Amino acid sequence: MSQQNKKMQLLGNAPIPQALLAMGIPTMIGMLVNALYNLVDAYFVGGLGESQMGAISVVYPLGQVVVGLGLLFGNGAASYISRLLGRNDKEKANQVVSTALYSSVFVGTVMIILSVIFLKPILSILGATESILPYAVTYGSIYIISCIFNVFNVTMNNIVTSEGAAKTTMCALLMGAVLNIALDPLFIYVLDLGVAGAAIATAISQVVSTLVYLFYILGKKSVFDFKIKNYCLSKEVASEIFKIGIPTLVFQILTSLSISLINNAAADYGDAAIAGMGVVTRLVSMGSLTIFGFIKGFQPIAGYSYGAKKFNRLHEAIKTSIIWSTIFCVVYGLILALFSTSIVSQFASGNLEMIKVGASSLRVNGISLMLFGFYTVYSSLFLALGKGKEGFILGACRQGICFVPVILVLPMIWGLNGILYAQPVADVLSAIITVFMAIHLHRELNEAEKQAAIAGTNEVH
Repeated sequence: MSQQNKKMQLLGNAPIPQALLAMGIPTMIGMLVNALYNLVDAYFVGGLGESQMGAISVVYPLGQVVVGLGLLFGNGAASYISRLLGRNDKEKANQVVSTALYSSVFVGTVMIILSVIFLKPILSILGATESILPYAVTYGSIYIISCIFNVFNVTMNNIVTSEGAAKTTMCALLMGAVLNIALDPLFIYVLDLGVAGAAIATAISQVVSTLVYLFYILGKKSVFDFKIKNYCLSKEVASEIFKIGIPTLVFQILTSLSISLINNAAADYGDAAIAGMGVVTRLVSMGSLTIFGFIKGFQPIAGYSYGAKKFNRLHEAIKTSIIWSTIFCVVYGLILALFSTSIVSQFASGNLEMIKVGASSLRVNGISLMLFGFYTVYSSLFLALGKGKEGFILGACRQGICFVPVILVLPMIWGLNGILYAQPVADVLSAIITVFMAIHLHRELNEAEKQAAIAGTNEVH
């Protein structure tokens, strides 16, 4: 059996536990290591001081918006691609992947140029204080330019995963992450480049990940042809990409907005509060990105099964993914909650105020993270099935619809504690909304399954 047929066999016929492990574990490991090197950045920069730590915390949401462009085209295309492969329409799939890849690089370049031109005012809006701003400009001017490689990587990450080649994604993320971890102390301390060294290390690691994907494309290992002649931003292709990609981009923007709102609210309590919340963001992201990695393996299986009308397979994939992701979130959340002070202390260089703020926030965020697996399975499932509107609403809940009102109101009532508890409150509200939307979705799937069964019976007769 050829490598390409093995990928299709995995998506359409392999036992669900086997398929989820084969698809989910590599991307999960890749995302985990990716999150780890963001954490390592924080660890090494934290040794420079709270203002430097605050700087990378302020730049982080801007980088996430830029990378969101890769998700706009990559995740939007991936959902459509999986359904096209389920229908055995490879010609259209080639058009979609080429259009997504080249569009993401072009739009990403424009966004990065604008971000660099207006970097100072953007960083001020994102919560940079006068003491943090110089470091944020130094770090951001390098980091944001390097994000063009990350836009390419994120787009390819989604495309490659959609065709069942999750190990390639793991390899690309792993190589970049390991290199970044090795280069951080070298550039920051040995070469005495400070926050600029952290940004350079990240840039180099992104280039390496890009090279892995380029070798994959040029080596003809993909089931797709990434040819410019296949580029076709037709109404149909654009509609399918954007109806899934735009909710994903909005989710990414809302994530950045939530971080900037936290930074702005924390600014009233000093650089230590901003730095402490920045550490919590990275620690929680390590768990959430791991789950996102696993769900990236679940999405193409769900999309393929839905496109091929294999509803029993789809239901089993949903159930198994919820159980596995929830187990991980409970274990990881308990670790963060029980050992919050010890964990935050590793990033604080003895700053007691930073430890106090960070530990208090990490404790409650660890508890609410236990709901994250259930929420993420369904927010991703809607997108995998091509239900952009529902995916948009649910995806916007945790960081937007529920979070924004809470972060604007709660600190006015509860002060600093209102900032610390804002995300956990939003998590609980999002989980409640997910329950109601999940019930409605399963009713739709059951009805679609009945219609497919009737159609199959009529064909037999």
